[in-house]
Amino acid sequence: MGSLSEILARRPPRRICIIKPSSLGDVVHSLPILPELRRLWPDAHLSWVVAGSFRSLLENRADLDRVIPYDKGPSGISVKGVRGLSRLCRTLAQERFDLTIDLQGLLRSGLMTAATRAPVRVGLQDAREGARWFYTHCVDAARTEVHAVDRVMIVAEALGGHPSEPEFTLPISAEDESWADETLAGTPRPTLVLNAGSRWATKRWPVEHFAEVARRAVAEFGAGIVAVGAPEDRELVDSLRASLGRTPVLDLCGSTTLLQLGALSRRADVYLSNDTGPLHLAAAAGASVVGIYTCTEPRLTGPYGPRAAVVKSCVWCAPSFLKTCDRLECHDEVSPDRVWAVVRPRLIRAIGSAA
Repeated sequence: MGSLSEILARRPPRRICIIKPSSLGDVVHSLPILPELRRLWPDAHLSWVVAGSFRSLLENRADLDRVIPYDKGPSGISVKGVRGLSRLCRTLAQERFDLTIDLQGLLRSGLMTAATRAPVRVGLQDAREGARWFYTHCVDAARTEVHAVDRVMIVAEALGGHPSEPEFTLPISAEDESWADETLAGTPRPTLVLNAGSRWATKRWPVEHFAEVARRAVAEFGAGIVAVGAPEDRELVDSLRASLGRTPVLDLCGSTTLLQLGALSRRADVYLSNDTGPLHLAAAAGASVVGIYTCTEPRLTGPYGPRAAVVKSCVWCAPSFLKTCDRLECHDEVSPDRVWAVVRPRLIRAIGSAA
């Protein structure tokens, strides 16, 4: 029968479906598969199933033909979620795909994969919730050994590609660039962007720690401070501003699109963030990022690229991957001193490059 790459070489796919609905960081980490697939099959029709809230990351790209939005509804099982999945599966069944690639690896994405009826359905060997039942081929990408981006590159290689350095491309428009320029026009340099939010409570480095780093940046360098976040981060940003007192803060919480945030982050001198989707978006945009990792493992899901750095907890239980915790020793162990030691040299370099 031959290997997966040999099978695809004998019968090159004409219609390809990528399934990676969420989350934001995971979608960003998967973006490098697109140029690899386009190099392999330049004339193929490429589609991507993604959560509707992230579709802007994939629209208007030269290497993707169609975005298929998916609304899974609220967390857990719901009537809205079941109906949404049913509608999506009916759509996928009509598309006549030759190759489906499931990069999500969960039961829901496995059902989507099955619905495509593609003769070649590829997923990861360590997919969970029984998703492997729906694949014709599994790729062993060693979840415990390899960064999420490198896992995607292993899949590309199994398909017959010859990936080298992963390519991240975001469809940031001229309007997004102009918006970022105008928004930061009155903000002092160097510019320090703070993202204090995260869905997991255990990932949320204390707001007071963010404020302390900001105070040092202003005191030593006269830095401009920008706060970003999703609408649900409003309380955190308000607390940050209260901690900073009279220090001016450009408050952009809940007021940027994903692509505006990408344009803004790469114009900033340092982007300091918890382990959350916008951190990876900023890294993909080419920003100088510093990620704070309290309970997760940057070796697996850290910001990716030459301008990315992390400060990782060294407490006894790290990385615990717990979403809730009564101790939160990691929040104190990752002190403002440790983070400032990484942020400060980047601000110095930014001043030097602007001179």
